[in-house]
Amino acid sequence: MPRIAGVNIPDNKRIFVSLTYIYGIGRSKAMDILRRAEVDPMKKANELTPEELTRIRKIIENEEKVEGELRKEVAMNIKRLIEIGCYRGLRHKAGLPVRGQRTHSNARTRKGPRGNMLKRRKK
Repeated sequence: MPRIAGVNIPDNKRIFVSLTYIYGIGRSKAMDILRRAEVDPMKKANELTPEELTRIRKIIENEEKVEGELRKEVAMNIKRLIEIGCYRGLRHKAGLPVRGQRTHSNARTRKGPRGNMLKRRKK
């Protein structure tokens, strides 16, 4: 298993799909990275030469925010919103949807189980 940005990427998948296992890299960004590294996106990860892996690693390390650095930035952005007390920060703090979705009949993922479900579980 090749290791890029601290993540073991799967051997048996095409490299453009394997790169999406890294937090912060989706399909379009993966294709862009492979184009710049001059690597065939249809190659499987285990077919890559050490030289190709090195080129991919360099591009990701030098030009992209991924994994821990990106997670830290996202967490800091949310923390900043909470600290300044804006509407989005209050929604994050309350654990409710942030982007204007309705909560009357939906939003169970953010709100958690219904109240009557909590009562049943305690018994």
